[in-house]
Amino acid sequence: MLTLPRLESIRLTARPRIQRVVAWGVLFPNYSRLPGITIRFEHTERLPEHPVIFAMNHTDRYNYWPFQYQLYRKLGRYTATWVKGKYYENAFVGRFMELTNNIPTVSRGYLITKDFALTVGRKPRDSEYEALRRWVDESATNPSATLDPEKVPEVLLTRPRDVLGVLFEPEHENYAACINRLFRAMMRRFTELNAETFDKGLDLLVFPEGTRSLRLSRGHIGITQVALKYQKTIVPVGCSGSDKLYPGGSPLAKSGTVTYRFGEPIPYEELAPFHIDEDYEPFSAEAEARHRERFQGAVDVVMDRINDLVDPAYQYSEDKRPQGVDKERRFI
Repeated sequence: MLTLPRLESIRLTARPRIQRVVAWGVLFPNYSRLPGITIRFEHTERLPEHPVIFAMNHTDRYNYWPFQYQLYRKLGRYTATWVKGKYYENAFVGRFMELTNNIPTVSRGYLITKDFALTVGRKPRDSEYEALRRWVDESATNPSATLDPEKVPEVLLTRPRDVLGVLFEPEHENYAACINRLFRAMMRRFTELNAETFDKGLDLLVFPEGTRSLRLSRGHIGITQVALKYQKTIVPVGCSGSDKLYPGGSPLAKSGTVTYRFGEPIPYEELAPFHIDEDYEPFSAEAEARHRERFQGAVDVVMDRINDLVDPAYQYSEDKRPQGVDKERRFI
């Protein structure tokens, strides 16, 4: 599972050996030896030579594999990729993620749901999760926020314990404060890993939607918190057809054609209307409360560019909502 100590132990490499092993030992036989699989890159001439943030739509579980494979084989570039913390629930998958330059994203939802399951012995019901999430979110900027204790199991609020790497002592702080303290510590390490990505000459691959969705949905503000902080160029990428290669949970691609269209780079200067003229801590409650409109405005620009790059079947859904899972089911 994903804990603070595990996140602190993650190390990125400039030339990840296991990425190359997977490329030649798994993906090359699949993509090159089985008939009918075509990977197309369009407009690679638009790519800057320096490290960038690739912003791509997320149609299926594996649509970044053909992208990384072709990026390495044709252009000699390596990536670090944001992935969900829930993938670290499985020991083998978690270790694989660590060895292939993935950076696990952290959410308060994951921390709440995982600790609830460990403490209570089951996943939270929708009503329990909603009550806890509302309390934790409100407490991030308002420490006096309250929770009706009747809405959640008492043990969650009263048992001293290790909560995914930090000590929870109910006599010294409430549960919401503990979760927010843990979240802040984990996001500081997450931010450090993003900075290390650029320092090592790696590209960063991000799915701004935050979850899989066949039709494009509105982007979340994480990508622009990093891009504006480190003044990095964002390259929008439209992925069309990967869901035909990977229609289910199998990591072996079926026949089909996947097309990746690179958009015009969006340098930091182009996002001038959204610049923040003060230092800020990405993913902190203070930064998100103070600058959310700018973060969202910048990511809306990015998503509109992606929308122009994908085939019509993958463009924005009518309400720009993801066609994925909801609430706690997405976390563990």
